[in-house]
Amino acid sequence: MSFSIDFNQTIRENIKRKGSPLLVAHRGVCGANIPCNTITAYKIALMQGADIVEIDVSKSKDGVFYVFHPGMEHVFLKSAHLSTLTSSEIDQLRLYNQDSVITSYRVPRLKEVLELLKGKCYINVDKFWIDIEGISREIYECGVEKQVIVKTAINDEYMSQLKTFASDLMFMPLVWGKDEIVPKLQEIGVNVIGAEVLFGKESDDCISDEYIKSMHDRNLLVWVNSIIYNEADVISAHHTDDISFKENEDAGWGWLLDKGVDIIQTDWLLMLKQYIEKRQGK
Repeated sequence: MSFSIDFNQTIRENIKRKGSPLLVAHRGVCGANIPCNTITAYKIALMQGADIVEIDVSKSKDGVFYVFHPGMEHVFLKSAHLSTLTSSEIDQLRLYNQDSVITSYRVPRLKEVLELLKGKCYINVDKFWIDIEGISREIYECGVEKQVIVKTAINDEYMSQLKTFASDLMFMPLVWGKDEIVPKLQEIGVNVIGAEVLFGKESDDCISDEYIKSMHDRNLLVWVNSIIYNEADVISAHHTDDISFKENEDAGWGWLLDKGVDIIQTDWLLMLKQYIEKRQGK
């Protein structure tokens, strides 16, 4: 029987019921002619069984939210930054594919993506900090608050806004090397459900067996990334999607799975899913 998320249960309960980590589709599943962060990329992620879909949020000059990675306009749109364009101008833009050829795909509005994913998977909203109040309003208006995991940088301003406008949304901070953040967030009343840990060395504290056990003892989750955003700054000590293909899956994904992590973000969703099923003898 295939696994389906029950949003009346906690994310921790769903992970336990699944019996393996939740898998995150980084910007959906894209490639060839299909650009990332598009409706079609998210539909493919759902078809391949994503438990969580990661989306990036940008905001137009006139205050409309879009799903697009800020700062990547020169790659995917050959345009000015979306924050300098009106929504009517953005709606006319078309995205470029991996060969830098223009396509028919457009930049989706945040509401469209939330409606598409409603009731189907968890939604990791990245770049939440660009407008915590406004993005939160759209999340609640679409009725997906039980599905959403948000991320921001950690500072007093963002934490105050989070508690004011999004106190019940699931929150995961980014932790580099050593976690000195989660206990403080719990103290101030943020709905922290775990940490997204980034590590350059296997010996880093945030990926140690002791740290992971301590998180689980406190009913908290550990999220890792097998994606490579920049080869000069790998965030999982080279236990990556690339190594899983170039060397073997055990050296990449297998190492992360053996650590007992709860969530893995990947650019190769179906392949990782099949590897886990093979390990489980399915």
